[in-house]
Amino acid sequence: MVHSQRILDTGWTLSCARPVGAPNLPQSIPAKVPGTVHTDLLAARLIPNPYLDLNEIAVDWVGRCDWRYELAFDWHDQSAGTVELVCPGLDTFAQLVLNGAIIGETANMNREYRFDLGGLLRDGANTLSILFESAWTRGEALAKQYEPRPNNYPGPANLMRKMACNFGWDWGPTLVTAGIWKPMRIESWSRARIAQLRPEVTLQGAAGKVRIHAEIDGQGEGMSLRASVAGVTATQPIGQGALDLTVPSPQLWWPHGLGSQPLYTLDVELLDESGAVTDSWSRQIGFRSLRLDTSADDVGTAFNFIINDVPVYICGANWIPDDCFLPRVTPERYAARILQAKQANINMLRVWGGGIYETDAFYEACDKAGMLVWQDFLFACAAYPEEGDLPAEIEAEARDNIVRLMPYPSLVLWNGNNENIWGWFDWGWQDVLEGRTWGKGYYLDLLPRLVAELDPTRPYWAGSPYSGTMDIHPNDPAHGCSHVWDVWNDVGYEHYADSVPRFCSEFGWQAPPTWATLTQSVHDQPMTPTSPGVWHHQKATIGNDKLLRGLSGHLPTPTNMDDWHYATQLNQARAIRFGIEHWRSHRGLNMGAIVWQLNDCWPVTSWSAVDGYGRLKPLWYALRAAYHPHLLTIQPRGEELHLFAVNERTLFWRGPVTVKRLRFDGTVLAEWTHWRLCADRLDVASLAIPSHVATPGNPREELLVATMHDSVAHHWFAEDVELDLPEARADLSITRDDADWLVTVTAHSLLKDLCLFVDRIHPEASVDDMLVTLLPGETRTLRVQCAVELNAAMLCQTPVFRCANQLR
Repeated sequence: MVHSQRILDTGWTLSCARPVGAPNLPQSIPAKVPGTVHTDLLAARLIPNPYLDLNEIAVDWVGRCDWRYELAFDWHDQSAGTVELVCPGLDTFAQLVLNGAIIGETANMNREYRFDLGGLLRDGANTLSILFESAWTRGEALAKQYEPRPNNYPGPANLMRKMACNFGWDWGPTLVTAGIWKPMRIESWSRARIAQLRPEVTLQGAAGKVRIHAEIDGQGEGMSLRASVAGVTATQPIGQGALDLTVPSPQLWWPHGLGSQPLYTLDVELLDESGAVTDSWSRQIGFRSLRLDTSADDVGTAFNFIINDVPVYICGANWIPDDCFLPRVTPERYAARILQAKQANINMLRVWGGGIYETDAFYEACDKAGMLVWQDFLFACAAYPEEGDLPAEIEAEARDNIVRLMPYPSLVLWNGNNENIWGWFDWGWQDVLEGRTWGKGYYLDLLPRLVAELDPTRPYWAGSPYSGTMDIHPNDPAHGCSHVWDVWNDVGYEHYADSVPRFCSEFGWQAPPTWATLTQSVHDQPMTPTSPGVWHHQKATIGNDKLLRGLSGHLPTPTNMDDWHYATQLNQARAIRFGIEHWRSHRGLNMGAIVWQLNDCWPVTSWSAVDGYGRLKPLWYALRAAYHPHLLTIQPRGEELHLFAVNERTLFWRGPVTVKRLRFDGTVLAEWTHWRLCADRLDVASLAIPSHVATPGNPREELLVATMHDSVAHHWFAEDVELDLPEARADLSITRDDADWLVTVTAHSLLKDLCLFVDRIHPEASVDDMLVTLLPGETRTLRVQCAVELNAAMLCQTPVFRCANQLR
């Protein structure tokens, strides 16, 4: 019999099995699968939207109840050999009952379970029931089983295999979910099936190599495996080892910006003795070489991704779950968010260890977009026991996901954990643990062994941050990958310039979401930075205090809500751009920056560039500029100012460069042209700016402007609080261009960091550029998408029209 399957996605009901603190509820309600308890209750209008105002607190009871999903279905295929219930995503502690008989239990939302239904299925009507125990309840039992382990956040996430940020984070709400979050199915097969298939895809010279390792369930003797890719086919009897295919001169898969992303369909079939196909497997793969250079040098230890023998500078962003309710993140939403990353010149997303292994749709979209993926194993900011049932669950989870994700060419790193090795060194864990386990065995033994066994083509790194050895501090900037959080937490963003990490895999700065998102989710009257709803949507400890402290020395202290919103968003954008440009000017020593974070899971004040409703904050535009493949930036080197041309293209970048020192009224005070600045491909070039240009007469009213082709760099001799910025004066004109509006801004004074916040006019309006600096007489045309009629009077009014000149 050919392998067949039936998706169980309709006809489910949901009921409360243990109503802890619950209001009166109907006996049952319709359930959507895949889905969550929260989203079903929302659809039934039994709870308020937890993303609005303070409703998160009002729905806390949902996570403390037990819940039952039930499905009545008919079954008539009694000729099937083996019949299994396949559960790729049950969240988290579940007991499954078919027709009154327990068929199995689960304790891990991150792995697939299979349950044999043999002898339990009836011809005709059947009932499947899944009882989900509250993770809070199970957490109480686990806390009694395990001695205390440090955890940076409330909740028992480190004692179980559930998405850690479900229990709240410094950007996320506490919404403890339960439910069937991935599609369930019944699979039927006879004799044998492909249980596991691992394709190792490599390059050998110009040839592409595919080595296929297959595990077969059942009686595979006498059967064969047939594989084909790119017109090459090979067949081999089961039991004779790996099946190899050689593809002559395939097109290479590249990160975007360096080449194209050709994908080849790899088809694998299980054949019986007659040649009939009894099971099959198909994925798209890409051919590329990969290594992580961690060699020692005169400074310390490198951390450099080499793709197709090319050292790639990583312009990255950290990725968190895009919604607290995971099934709401559709393939279309993944593709849209990854496109936003790509358009910001981001070439790597780090899937952070406090979330999930994303669904296949995420990695498929990354493959197509040329977006590199750094994948954390799911450990974050806590000590994890290495006793009891946890190690077996962790191994099963790791095996499952390594095998599932290894076909994707975008995946370039397996990382052991987020900040746990750092925590053991610096966060007082050693005294608290008193010799108890904390996860070291996972990061330094189990996980590297599993990667070496299952996916030897990819590098493994034990943690982020990690120096490469327990003999060197994990956050030593001279070694491996580092996190830079003292800047946001303790000092001003100018301190990004204090060091040059070999690779910075986390750093960030906070700001509120867009105005449209803020007002869509918070309805305080009046709305202030500390009004109840705004305050509730700020999850970081003393986060608002840090926002204001971060303005000190840079921007004036805001005195109203509109100024607070703009100033903090502007400061976030400037802080991150400052750090990235500093590090990129040291290209070679530093080979990557991964900002915290690209996205949000709900509407919140956070470190994101794209807010919880998918809208772009000013930071997104700053990232697009700071990560541009042709970056022109002015940076200090000792007592001098230098101009740096950073080139991430595969062709050299050369041309005349002009640096002018100007007064804010546009008067040229000094000028210098170098007629042939040349930055080699994937390299950086620099020039010292002559002192007569680089030295201001009056730093309060002068700036430097450097131009090279279409690239422009500005350098200010003082912070805004010390600048004599003029009153902002400009004219705006508007014309139609098909469905868009073209807004031409003509500056009559210096305009510093001009933004048009068109979402103040219509919540779905957007603009193609922000943070634009114009000199007197210069113009810039901005493209606006807006569903309502626009006019200049709308656009020129504060708070739609904003620039730094207005902050006083």
